[in-house]
Amino acid sequence: MTKENRILILGIGNVLWADEGFGVRAVEALRQCYAFPENVSLLDGGTQGLYLLEHVQNADVLVVLDAVDYGLEPGSLKTARDAEVPHYLGAKKMSLHQTGFQEVLATAELLGDYPEHILLVGVQPEELEDYGGSLRPRVRARIDAAIDLVIEYLAELGIRPQALDSGNTQSHALDLNRYEQERPSAEQALRLGDPRVVLSEAYEVAPQPGLADAVSVDVDHRGKY
Repeated sequence: MTKENRILILGIGNVLWADEGFGVRAVEALRQCYAFPENVSLLDGGTQGLYLLEHVQNADVLVVLDAVDYGLEPGSLKTARDAEVPHYLGAKKMSLHQTGFQEVLATAELLGDYPEHILLVGVQPEELEDYGGSLRPRVRARIDAAIDLVIEYLAELGIRPQALDSGNTQSHALDLNRYEQERPSAEQALRLGDPRVVLSEAYEVAPQPGLADAVSVDVDHRGKY
């Protein structure tokens, strides 16, 4: 493996759904903690699905960070390589982005532009059904370990990023703290289906017309199309 290989480090997930944001947060931390050579790109893939196809096609080596349902204890880290990766991404539909990214890999393979090597670094999530929530402590505590796994893998390829000063690590922690502190409280932020909305006197629940109220109408379409 030479430096000419194009390496893409991709974080996928949705930071608005608690542990779903692990991959994106891990890539943010990587970006703040290390300086990479020009042939290594870091990308927040979010939930873009097939919009990531071009980036995957252009990569010789793909590193994916994500929340994956391995059926393990929350916070557990597990890696998969090459042909194993699509199997883990599709084992259980954790969210829309996971199924979407499996399709990205399948499409890239079908088109003949598939990475030569793939590494998946996945964490077992603890909580996903918390809109606006941040990473749970057990999952957040695994970001550093996930970063170490990526750095070790890059070393196998002859890539050794330059570590930046510790202030960057602290900056990332502050960014996460700010996200958590600025989240509205449960009393302030009404959710879809929240009984405070459904049962509010400001809303009226009215029955929809049934078949008994329907009116039969004959429509003559002759000469219209």
